[in-house]
Amino acid sequence: MNKVKKLFSNSQFKNGNYSALLIVVVIAIVVVVNMLVRQLPGSMTNLDMSDTLIYSIGDTTKELLSNMQKDVTVKVIAENGSVDSRIETFLQNYADSSSHITVEYIDPVLHPSVLTEYDVSEYSLVVECAETGRTKTINFGDIIVYDQYSYYQTGTATEQEFDGEGQLTSAIDYVTSDNLKKVYLLSGHDESSFSTAVQDLVDKANLETASWNILTDGAIPEDCNLLILYAPTKDLSDDEKNALTEYVNSGRNLMILPTVTGEPLQNLTALIQEYGLQLTNTYVGDEERYYQGMGSPYNFFPTLTSSSINVSSDAMLFVSAVGGMTQVEQPAADLTIEPFMTTSEQGFVLDPDTQDKKEGSNGTYLLGATVTKTIDENTSGKLIVLTATTLIHESITSSFRNLDNLDEFTNMLTWYFDDTSNISIPAKSLEIPYNTFVSIGGWSLLFIGIIPLTALVGGFVVWLKRRKA
Repeated sequence: MNKVKKLFSNSQFKNGNYSALLIVVVIAIVVVVNMLVRQLPGSMTNLDMSDTLIYSIGDTTKELLSNMQKDVTVKVIAENGSVDSRIETFLQNYADSSSHITVEYIDPVLHPSVLTEYDVSEYSLVVECAETGRTKTINFGDIIVYDQYSYYQTGTATEQEFDGEGQLTSAIDYVTSDNLKKVYLLSGHDESSFSTAVQDLVDKANLETASWNILTDGAIPEDCNLLILYAPTKDLSDDEKNALTEYVNSGRNLMILPTVTGEPLQNLTALIQEYGLQLTNTYVGDEERYYQGMGSPYNFFPTLTSSSINVSSDAMLFVSAVGGMTQVEQPAADLTIEPFMTTSEQGFVLDPDTQDKKEGSNGTYLLGATVTKTIDENTSGKLIVLTATTLIHESITSSFRNLDNLDEFTNMLTWYFDDTSNISIPAKSLEIPYNTFVSIGGWSLLFIGIIPLTALVGGFVVWLKRRKA
């Protein structure tokens, strides 16, 4: 009997008892912590480790969600277990970020009527706001975008972009907005048309677009919130010029993107001059900020002035073969002119006769300016003249993905409206990034070589000493 008592009272038993108790306590703590963590929203517990942060919600979306007053339901129309995990995670982040957002999953196999009810196909999101009665559909193919060119080259379509935030934020803004805007594109002068990338951003900004010809369709519609004349190559008629002047002078919104043509467009030039700006009607270059990779001063990075229209004063924009303008010496007293994009002081104009730099033309030329015409205390007409028309040309926006050209243009569109902000969010790349090491610096050598090698040597020495002991 005494031997048994000694067995349970010796130090080994006490140490073992203490260890067992400690293990139980630690396990209990882990279980409790795990239960608490599971109650936290996914946005706090799931770290976005993707290369381009495809799951993260940006500041534009955060501001939209924080100001939401209406409830929105996102219905995922897909067979159970077939939704891409990236889409599921992204949707959960939205639901965790706002109590006004609810995500529902509906299996069309079990509930086939949902397809006809919302007139959608399988693998779609239906964003719905009961208060406004609006719905918007997003196809999965518009969220995870594939490079179709790779299919023709290799037989396999590769993932190119993840546009979850751009599509969903735009849809939420659309279904909850009280006042949607309509934009008309003026036609009849061999104008250019928006590229797919530009049209996508306009659509994301929830600006409905339509075409209008003043001569054949008549007076500018009353529901026109913004009229755009994009790179016309034929001149306005006298009637069209007068109609546009009356349109702006009645307190409405106009955007003109003039391009350089063989012969100056007299009526268009005169219309712009009425609002305090004089077109150069020839190309401008920049000997200070030109892109040396192209070797021509007519391909350059514009200078942005301090303006609410700009993405930021240090945003990177690039243009090629654009015209310029100057401000008239004595604009009308009711005009407020604010340049937002210029050349540097080393700008110049092309002499159309010699096809070379015009002598004595060095100086700063305007590439973009806003004009506000005050009608009365409560009414003003707004005009943007952007001679840098290639800012949104597909050859530039598709070749230089790191530019802010499209963001800048979207800011111009929303500048006209006090109740509209730029919620157009570009898609995020899914292409595999590659790290390029120009040279191995001191810090790289320390973390890649010295520290791992020291750890290996130290571990080997400790192992060797214990083995001999």
